[in-house]
Amino acid sequence: MNEIEELIKRQRSFYRKSRTKSLGFRLKALGRLETAVRMHEESIETALQKDLGKSGFESYMTEVGMVYSELRYIRRHLRLWNMDHEILSPLAQFPSRSFVRSEPYGVVLIMAPWNYPFMLSLEPLIGAIAAGNCCIVKPSAYAPHTSSILSVILKEAFPEQYVAVIEGGRKENTELLEQRFDYIFFTGGVDVGKLVMEKAAAHLTPVTLELGGKSPCIVEKSADLNMAAKRLIFGKFLNSGQTCVAPDYVLVQESVKEKFLIYVKKWIVRMFGEDIFQNADYPRIINEKHFKRLLNLIEDGNVLIGGRYQEETLQIEPTILYPADSKDPVMQEEVFGPILPVLTFASAEEAIQFVADREKPLALYLFTQNRQLEKKLLRELSFGGGCVNDTIIHLATSRMGFGGVGSSGMGSYHGKKSYETFTHQKSIVKKSTLIDLPIRYQPYGSEKKRLLKFFL
Repeated sequence: MNEIEELIKRQRSFYRKSRTKSLGFRLKALGRLETAVRMHEESIETALQKDLGKSGFESYMTEVGMVYSELRYIRRHLRLWNMDHEILSPLAQFPSRSFVRSEPYGVVLIMAPWNYPFMLSLEPLIGAIAAGNCCIVKPSAYAPHTSSILSVILKEAFPEQYVAVIEGGRKENTELLEQRFDYIFFTGGVDVGKLVMEKAAAHLTPVTLELGGKSPCIVEKSADLNMAAKRLIFGKFLNSGQTCVAPDYVLVQESVKEKFLIYVKKWIVRMFGEDIFQNADYPRIINEKHFKRLLNLIEDGNVLIGGRYQEETLQIEPTILYPADSKDPVMQEEVFGPILPVLTFASAEEAIQFVADREKPLALYLFTQNRQLEKKLLRELSFGGGCVNDTIIHLATSRMGFGGVGSSGMGSYHGKKSYETFTHQKSIVKKSTLIDLPIRYQPYGSEKKRLLKFFL
C-alpha cells in the first residue's frame, strides 16, 4: 500500500467516527481555516506573485478576498442549510412525516488548476468541509509556490486524516485518480476533465467538472460602446487572460466596429499604459509551454493592437486580432491568454446562430440596450452563466451557483450550491404505527381498487 492509499484509508477511518458530521465540528473547522489564511496572507500574495506575477491588489481581489467572502457566507448560513427539510406527505402515506436530510459523501478529492491556484483550491474545499466530508486537495504543480503555502496552511489548520494536501505533478494525479473516492471535484481543461470522468466511472464516483471553452462577448449596436470596451478589457486581461470565464472572442455588430475598436485601444492604454512591460501589476504567462502556444496564435492572426512580448518575463501585451475569422487557429481552441480575436456580424440572428453552432460555453457576455434582444438571446442560447453589460462578475458572489453546461462542465458551486454539491440528500418517511391502513395489503379486490384510485 503506497502513501496515497494509506492516507485515504486513514481518512475513511476518521470519517466513520462521524465527528465531521457534527455541525459544531464543521463550523470550528471553517473558523480554523480562516484563521490560518489570515496568518499567511502576506505569504499567499508572495506565492501568487512568484507563480503568476500577480500584484497584491489583484491577488486579494480575485483570490484571497473571495475566499474570505465564501467562508463568511457559508458559516452564516450553514446551520439553516443543515436542518431537516419537512416535506408534505401524500394522503396515501397517512399518517406519516416526510423529510429530507443532508449527509456528506465521505472522502472527496479536489483537483485545482494553476490560473487561480489559491481560490480554486479553497472555495470547493470550504463547501466540502461545510458538508461534513474528509478531503484531499491536489493543487496544480504549475503553481508550485502557491501549492507549497496551501500545504502549510492546511497542515496548520487540520490533521491529515481530516484534510490533506498532495503536492506533485502528473504522477501524483495519476495515482489519485486510480483510487476510489466518494466524490471528485475537478477544475481544469476539457481533455483532463474527460480523463477524470473516465477514471471516476470505474468506481461509479460522482463528479463536478468545472471546465472552460470559448466564451463569447456580443457587442450589439445599441450598446454603450465606451463602457462595453472598458468592461471587456477588464474581464479579458485580468490575470493576463488566464481566466476560465474570460471573454474568448468578440462578436461586434458591423455598423459600430470602428468606433468600438477605438474605445478598445483607448482602454488598453489607459488601464495598462503605453508600455505594458513597465507595468509592475501586469501578470505573466504561467510557463514557457503556454507562452509559446500563445505566440503561435498571434503569428497566425491579423494583429491590430499589441502583439509584442518579452520572453525573459513570459509576458505578452494585450493583443487584439482583427479581422478574425471562424477558421483562424485562434478560434479553434480556448485562448486562455491576453489575445482577443474580434469578428463582426450583420444581424442579431447571425450572432446568435454563430454561438449556437458551437459547443456550449462556460460564460456569455452581451452588451446591449435592446431589451427584446436580451430576452431573445437569454432564451435561445445555452451557457454556464454570464452577464449583460459587464464581464466575469457573475462568479464573484456566494449567492449564486457557478458552473458549466455541456462541454464547459457539469455541476456547480459557490455558497449553498457548494454545500449541496458535496452532500447527498436522503429522502425519509417516518410512518406512524398507531394506524395501519389495510388497502395496500393482499387480498385485493374491486373495492380496494376503487379506494386505491381515490388515494392516488
